[in-house]
Amino acid sequence: MQAFRKSTLRSIVVSLVVAIALTGTAFSAEKKKTSSKKTTVVSPATSSIVAKVNGTPITREELERATKFMLAQSQNKKELTAEEKKKADSDVLDQLISAELLYQAGKKLPIADINNLVETQMKQGKTKFPSTEAYEKALKASGLSEKDLEEFARKEIYINNLIEKDIASKISISDDQAKKFYDNNSDKFKQPETVHASHILIGVDPKSTAEEKSKAKEKAEALLKRAKAGEDFAALAKTNSTCPSAPQGGDLGSFSKGQMVPTFEAAAFSLKPGEISDVVETQFGYHIIKVIDKKPAGTVPFSDVKTEIVNYLKIQKIQQSISELVEKLRKVANVEII
Repeated sequence: MQAFRKSTLRSIVVSLVVAIALTGTAFSAEKKKTSSKKTTVVSPATSSIVAKVNGTPITREELERATKFMLAQSQNKKELTAEEKKKADSDVLDQLISAELLYQAGKKLPIADINNLVETQMKQGKTKFPSTEAYEKALKASGLSEKDLEEFARKEIYINNLIEKDIASKISISDDQAKKFYDNNSDKFKQPETVHASHILIGVDPKSTAEEKSKAKEKAEALLKRAKAGEDFAALAKTNSTCPSAPQGGDLGSFSKGQMVPTFEAAAFSLKPGEISDVVETQFGYHIIKVIDKKPAGTVPFSDVKTEIVNYLKIQKIQQSISELVEKLRKVANVEII
């Protein structure tokens, strides 16, 4: 189910701030040769230009920056061989070409307030940094200027506008299609038994003395009596718990087996909704656990995941349509690999 929750229309376009193109639109070297009749390979030169798309250059600096970003996102942290690096550069260059083709197509759809949109996106990007100094430091480290960022933002806006108007707005998923996917992929909607619980933690440092541990346990026992006497559990957690969950009244949300330490888990899963545990000791200290709700293992109802499935299927269709559009644009484009 997480695959559906993480998929959003926004995720279709990878950030152009780092000059990467589309998710799912990369072509292999073999496909590139056959899908674009106007793709030509020019003998290597000393120029920093590595490709041209209808006369618009893509520089080696852009390629290196994009490849570096792609490798940084990869789970594989080992150093690439020369052959692997060459393959990575080829794949990323292909994506940059695809992005440029989409941008050029996108510019044919006028956006009246494009400058305001670029300015807004730039401001939003800056708010992600704790200070102006942090923003400028990150900008310097990236080797980019604000002008570069503005251009990338402009490209992203045009591409997103193209995708929304020419592709996304024309795609719909019916209830029957969503239900068919649900029925054919029932394994994706299995959920284990879960417990929704809150707790009060009286933390104990592993290096604490026996006396310090004893005092912490005494405090936990006293809080347990108050909780079982009917005092508001969330209020007790907020004022006494040393866990980061204290501001939320000790609410830990829902979890399945294997997500908590064994002793805590055993106590939580043994309780019924509304019940409060005795003091439970773990390596973190002394806990008082209250179960809010329990759900048995089973299949998530279609009604609960219908929206997520529709979103997921729509994204699949959009990505397929983007690939088809890129291939179509390549066939009529003049692409030079230098």
